[in-house]
Amino acid sequence: MKRSGPLLTLLAGLLLGLFLLTLNATTGTRPASASGGDSPGTKVSPSPTPSPPSSPTTSTPPPAPSGSPPPDADYAGRTDDDSSAVAVSLRDGKAIAYFCDGRDKESWLKGDVEDDDSMKLTGGNGGVLNGTLKDTRIRGTVEIGDQEYGFSAAKAVKPSGLYRATETVRDAEVDGGWIVLQDGRQVGILKRDGKPSPAPEIDPRTGAVTIDGERLTARPVNP
Repeated sequence: MKRSGPLLTLLAGLLLGLFLLTLNATTGTRPASASGGDSPGTKVSPSPTPSPPSSPTTSTPPPAPSGSPPPDADYAGRTDDDSSAVAVSLRDGKAIAYFCDGRDKESWLKGDVEDDDSMKLTGGNGGVLNGTLKDTRIRGTVEIGDQEYGFSAAKAVKPSGLYRATETVRDAEVDGGWIVLQDGRQVGILKRDGKPSPAPEIDPRTGAVTIDGERLTARPVNP
């Protein structure tokens, strides 16, 4: 019985030592965080900063092409002294004009319209028309012989405008020009073999005109 005492003491010491080792091992281990915290050495990338919304791009219309000819149109009006009439017809950058006093003085003139809507038209007997189109009106001068006439011609709407008829009537070469103004008045000259006289009125709706007993048709003039 006396020998069991030391054995019990040794066994108790071993148990105590084992308990202490187990306790140290348990307290020396760091438990994982239940809250999901970052583990050592793990880098967390910052959230990308959102780019500011881009402002909408305002589309700028392309510039209007330069040098384009003015729209096709007809113009008719009176000289500043109210003695004569002037009509101008524009087509594809070309112009033809007619100056007429309704008695014995006339001139047909033609030329180009420049990029700035100005024009210099020339005709027989040294006639010259200088004009500029602005908005719906042509303003300028006509030189006939040694006289200069200022004029203003507004945009014409059919049946107003410029008309001409050329035909042979009773062995005579007939050439007639007419300007039909916006108020319906007509100014024209009819030449028979080159001799001028006041022209008879035409029907502006059809261009019909009777000359020396024969029915002719005056047609709109285009360059």
